[in-house]
Amino acid sequence: MQNFVFHNPTKILFGRDTIAAIGKETVLFGTNVLLVYGSGSIKKNGVYDQVLQSLTAAGAEITEHFGVSSNPVLSHVKTGIRLVKEKGCQVLCAVGGGSVIDEAKAICAGATVEHDVWKFFTGKKSVKSPLPLTTVLTLAASGSEMNSGMVITNEETRQKFGFANKHLYPRTSILDPGATCSVPADYTAYGAVDAVAHVLEFYFTTEDPATPVQDRLMEGLLINAMDSCNRALTDLNDYQARADLMWTATLALNGLTGAGLGKVGFPMHMIEHSLSAFYNIPHGAGLSAVIPGWMRYQAKQRPERFAQFSERVFDIREGSIQDKAAKGIEALTAWFTRVNSPTTITALAIPSEDIPKIAANAVSLAKVWRMNNYDAALIEAILRDCL
Repeated sequence: MQNFVFHNPTKILFGRDTIAAIGKETVLFGTNVLLVYGSGSIKKNGVYDQVLQSLTAAGAEITEHFGVSSNPVLSHVKTGIRLVKEKGCQVLCAVGGGSVIDEAKAICAGATVEHDVWKFFTGKKSVKSPLPLTTVLTLAASGSEMNSGMVITNEETRQKFGFANKHLYPRTSILDPGATCSVPADYTAYGAVDAVAHVLEFYFTTEDPATPVQDRLMEGLLINAMDSCNRALTDLNDYQARADLMWTATLALNGLTGAGLGKVGFPMHMIEHSLSAFYNIPHGAGLSAVIPGWMRYQAKQRPERFAQFSERVFDIREGSIQDKAAKGIEALTAWFTRVNSPTTITALAIPSEDIPKIAANAVSLAKVWRMNNYDAALIEAILRDCL
């Protein structure tokens, strides 16, 4: 295990009827609030009314910024920044899934500077004093409710970039599993896939050979993510299944899983970001299409790690190290199929002739993320194995 610092300042309020607290939690940082949300699903399931009532009762002055897309875009972020500056907003409240929270973080960062907010994503500027953010989570997936990361797509350059900064943790996040019961089956599955991918990135890219505590933690999260997703898909209103999936997804990327692992990378996300930047596909669907191909590549480099994964997550005990590694990848792919998440880029209607441009696009993010071993040729090879 490597030296590490674990510091997560986000306050979590988890459980039934916790949304009522969002007002008092938000006005701690100012009464002039920008309320950020998506296409309006929160108005159908009653979450919007709960949030509005709580904010109003706490004395908040509310400006609404809605229409955040499932792959949030830079132009909409800039609209939000202009709104904050025009209205003098002091704090943001994001109500939605990771996309809404990510856009809110970008607005928080961009509202206190005069330069283009995109400079944060390309590494040309560093976030220093963003506006504070509170959140009400409505989709178990990204972990953005308890981490310092955000992902935005630049529509002009077709770049979907993400980065993290210690100042971007939400101050308070409310996690009421009941708010996710209205999420349809496909996005419930895509969210679970995203959580699984977050754990797999750490699990398979760490180079430290002695991480038994983290290994067992991550293996347990993987098992819980799949199990709770299966239960939620059996009954979309199963509160306990939703609760288990919600907390699993939060723990998957709140900094705890990666503690002590040393240098890690996000190659599967790096490749998928190019897919959703070009084709605007659901992030989880893109991940399940990329993961099997990347795993087959990586298993050749570290078959022992994959054999351990197979033994502990899927109880695969028979065969050589290489056999077990292959069977574990097959078992995970079978789970993707079970929850109706695509397992090839062909299933996403992405033509094979587009692979070179996808790979070239991905290389630009690989450079920003300092994953210099991923050149266009390697990314192309992985993508062709994903057809």
